[in-house]
Amino acid sequence: MPNVSRHSSLAPAYTGRMSTAPVPALRLPDESMDPELTYRYIHDELMLDGSSRLNLATFVTTWMDPEADRLMAETFDKNMIDKDEYPVTAAIEQRCVCMVADLFHAEHLRDDDPSTAIGVSTVGSSEAVMLAGLAMKWRWRARQEKAGRDWKARTPNLVMGSNVQVVWEKFCRYFDVEARYLPMEEGRYVITPEQVADAVDEDTIGVVAILGTTYTGELEPVGDICAALDTVAAERGVDVPVHVDAASGGFVVPFLHPDVVWDFRLPRVASINVSGHKYGLTYPGIGFVVWRNVEHLPEELVFRVNYLGGDMPTFTLNFSRPGNQVVGQYYNFLRLGREGYTQVMRSLSDTAQWLARELEGMPGPNGKPVFEVISDGSAIPVVAFKLVEGTEYTVFDISALLRGYGWQVPAYTMPDNASDVAVLRVVVREGFSANLARALRDDLLEVLGKLAKVGVGAFSDEQHFAH
Repeated sequence: MPNVSRHSSLAPAYTGRMSTAPVPALRLPDESMDPELTYRYIHDELMLDGSSRLNLATFVTTWMDPEADRLMAETFDKNMIDKDEYPVTAAIEQRCVCMVADLFHAEHLRDDDPSTAIGVSTVGSSEAVMLAGLAMKWRWRARQEKAGRDWKARTPNLVMGSNVQVVWEKFCRYFDVEARYLPMEEGRYVITPEQVADAVDEDTIGVVAILGTTYTGELEPVGDICAALDTVAAERGVDVPVHVDAASGGFVVPFLHPDVVWDFRLPRVASINVSGHKYGLTYPGIGFVVWRNVEHLPEELVFRVNYLGGDMPTFTLNFSRPGNQVVGQYYNFLRLGREGYTQVMRSLSDTAQWLARELEGMPGPNGKPVFEVISDGSAIPVVAFKLVEGTEYTVFDISALLRGYGWQVPAYTMPDNASDVAVLRVVVREGFSANLARALRDDLLEVLGKLAKVGVGAFSDEQHFAH
């Protein structure tokens, strides 16, 4: 048989270097590789990942229009921070910020110029949370100085539920803020206005209220929390702003529940973050934070740089980042509009509520319902459910067995002080059709049948919470 060069197009696909010798994984290889072989090597390894479309743990978008895919592929090389070099991309970012601010009823510097909305796009809600927290801390410092108190001798605190996403814990640790966590309890997985009123004091930089908790998808009572803080301000003279973490619900509630007042229509809400890569329906890497008006974003936090061309104000933790995520978000805003987002969210909510009803009626070995639904997908399209008492197997067993069918359904315990409650959660996203929901129902029935024969702990150890 004639010799064939390792770079020859006639060589069989899997008889080259990557099949006959291991490729170094932890150091640079000594030899170069053909681009097609390199692609195949990495592509094949990635097949061992789970399917993102069947990952019901994540809130992050896993499907977009092919036209959006193409636009994002065409713009991934543009650096978002180079606003002078890429003025159109910069303009698109500001348009997106204005659209988000308008959706949340923000105040503008001038009523006749909505382009003056105060906010910024971010790398998801994690960066947005850090920026909002810093703004609250700096405004607290200003209040202390105005009152004649030495803020350097005091410890600022942030009041929030134990159900917050871990980024809030990171903010408090990174920026020297005391985290005051309000506990949950079995049957209640959101904070209450009474808890908030008892926890705040003159050193509280703000209160975090969640619009769509990560654990259950429930909406915290933002309006009632603001009303309780209004009473605190009137009776105790403690004036505390509210930040709404709308990472999961900010692109759902305005369309599914337009009459729910949770945003800047409440005077005490100072800032809001939202994830475009969740129910904003854009691939990972895009979020937003917006403020009520310019007064709520301290000027000291805004940097001005000119080495990229022109005087450029910036308030971000990240500097260089790709511009294609904001292009993808802009595509969705134009493509869908309010009508389209409403249609998508109603469809997802219908699917989630159908699944919740199926779960409520799903029989166990004794013929009685095996699940108790905690959230039915009516707030945002998230279904959280637990096993009824007395079931011999666990939610962790169910989660482990579902992986054998390709489904990734997270099982986890609830936050303090309800950590003895273990649940499963399904996030219904764009791309999770009613047909797939029925397939999940059918596979879950088969899993329950297997577990009824085997019993507890046969398939898994306890898993960690999956965001």
